[in-house]
Formats: sequence, structure tokens, C-alpha cells
Amino acid sequence: MAKKTRSISWIKAARKDFEDFPAPVQMDAIRALTVVAEGRMADHVKPLKGFDTGVMEIVLRHRGDAFRVVYAVQIGEELWVVHAFQKKSTQGIKTPKHEIDLVHDRLKRLKEMLL
Repeated sequence: MAKKTRSISWIKAARKDFEDFPAPVQMDAIRALTVVAEGRMADHVKPLKGFDTGVMEIVLRHRGDAFRVVYAVQIGEELWVVHAFQKKSTQGIKTPKHEIDLVHDRLKRLKEMLL
């Protein structure tokens, strides 16, 4: 039996930030999200450090810039995109604390809303 493709849902603020990304970055991210929604492993995806399993980030590069799309796969039936941001490297490879805090906050509010 084929696995059902999950819906991709967006937290409104994440969608708004995502829409500011360059078009090629948006296309690559949508492609990766679609692969994940179909139950497969996409390229450029890794677990986001500091979170439970099921919180992943899509790591994209474009013209020397780094972009991230964070999604959660274990909240309800849908694939939830909770954050999208351009990574400004002030701490090398590490994701800035305020971005991590924002993801924690959005996940908490999303779980309260859905569960």
C-alpha cells in the first residue's frame, strides 16, 4: 500500500519570510518539502540540533548566502513549516540563539493549538 502524501502547512510568519527568499531558493525548498511530504528523505535536510526528533531543517545555499527552512514532522498529520530565515553568520556554523528560540516558541504554540 502506498504511503499517503502529507499536507504541507505553514505558520503564517514562516510563509511570509520564505516569500522573501530568492526564487531559486524557494523552488529548491518546495522540492525538498514535497519529497519529505511523500515520506522520502530529501537532499539538504538534517536534524535541527537542540530539538526532539522530527524537527528538521533544509539547508540551502544561493550566491554565497545561506538559507534555512525549519519544519516539524511529528505534530498532527501535516508537515508543518515553522520558520524560514536567511542565516547571517555571526557565530560561524552555529545557528543563532534567537533563531533557535523562535523555533522553540513557534513549536510550543503550534502544539498548544493542535493538540
